Amino acid sequence: RAMAKEKGIDPCFSHTAYLINLASPVPTLAKRSEAALQVEIERAEQLGLAFVIHHPGSHKDAGMNIGIRQIAAAATRILKATEGSKVKLLYETSAGQGTSVGHRFEELAELLRLTRPTHRVGICFDTCHVFAAGYDISTRKGYEATMKEFDRIVGLDKICAFHINDSKKPLGSRVDRHEHIGQGCIGLTAFRCLMNDKRLSHVPMVLETPKEDDCAEDVQNLKVLRGLTH
Repeated sequence: RAMAKEKGIDPCFSHTAYLINLASPVPTLAKRSEAALQVEIERAEQLGLAFVIHHPGSHKDAGMNIGIRQIAAAATRILKATEGSKVKLLYETSAGQGTSVGHRFEELAELLRLTRPTHRVGICFDTCHVFAAGYDISTRKGYEATMKEFDRIVGLDKICAFHINDSKKPLGSRVDRHEHIGQGCIGLTAFRCLMNDKRLSHVPMVLETPKEDDCAEDVQNLKVLRGLTH
């Protein structure tokens, strides 16, 4: 809290542990996942965080509809158990690897529809994941079409955070592999469009590009992104 105040970083938010899977068809794993996510929400409240970003989960061949309903039911119980908390749960767009939930906009919309209360749930939009899932944001026309579709199905107002990443893998690969900005299959056009999209200028953005010990890559990626604004 002190560091955020000192550095003027607001809002601050976290990402849940990757092993949490609310969609698990194994009852013991689903129960442990629900308990773990509740702890994450409680910790975030203590830390003064605005959001907790969460990969929706993997249905493990139980079926997408079953997975979505199970995730939303568990999330609803968690939000009820943490009633009074200001922390929002953000479902992150997925790349669509395996049986993961949330790589289609319709799936995200259904998760939001079924999770209560609605004011404590939103979306984290990951550029790499959306591209890998098959939405071509690499051109201006493609970016505009994708955002129009997202707005129609989910609503741009539901985006509470961005993960800004290029993709090592091609469009529609459904493989989650991040790359430095402008050095992957997405290219610079998508990020130029996003950096200048006034509808989304208020939404906090975080780099999830490959990291090294000295963080020089973060400095360079930020420089590239800031160079795209006009």
